[in-house]
Amino acid sequence: MNTIFRKSVLGIAGVAFAGGMVAGPVAAYADTAPVAGATSVVQADKPDMGKLIPHGVQGSQSTIDLSDEQTANVKAIIAATKKAGMDERAAVVAIGTALQESKLENLGHLGDRNDHDSQGLFQQRPTSGWGTVEQITDPEYSTLAFLKGLKQVDGWQDMPLTVAAQTVQVSAYPDHYAQWEQLAADLVAQHWNS
Repeated sequence: MNTIFRKSVLGIAGVAFAGGMVAGPVAAYADTAPVAGATSVVQADKPDMGKLIPHGVQGSQSTIDLSDEQTANVKAIIAATKKAGMDERAAVVAIGTALQESKLENLGHLGDRNDHDSQGLFQQRPTSGWGTVEQITDPEYSTLAFLKGLKQVDGWQDMPLTVAAQTVQVSAYPDHYAQWEQLAADLVAQHWNS
């Protein structure tokens, strides 16, 4: 059944995502004169942690220091999430998934260390219908493919990250996504409006 579900979730050919970047709150006030007595500059609000982690974290949390490449991949996932018309919580699920799958590194084929033919940020498999190697190693494409699968999961918004991620990914280690929820939320809070 998982194979059938996975293939139905993964039918991505011919899908066009509409949308684009939206000007943040700072742009709305860019030409406004400062208010008398004000001591701070208007800044874009960070997303609310209650929205980013609505169920709290589950279990011990892991963290890693990110390289410039990994940070660029975080920003690419956030941009693709916005392009897909999805919210900050979807970005948390996507980033948490990519943290578990690749530590936010856009991995090519790893030879003997490879899990089948899994590649890219989300360790998607060409033979499972995620796309070509070129497509799934493109951060925007792979994120949009993951998010398309997530959109097809009824009630994903009300699920803990690890359940939502596992429903799309069908991993042999379904509970491992949970350890990345806090870091994923922190990264979304830091980069959503940047």
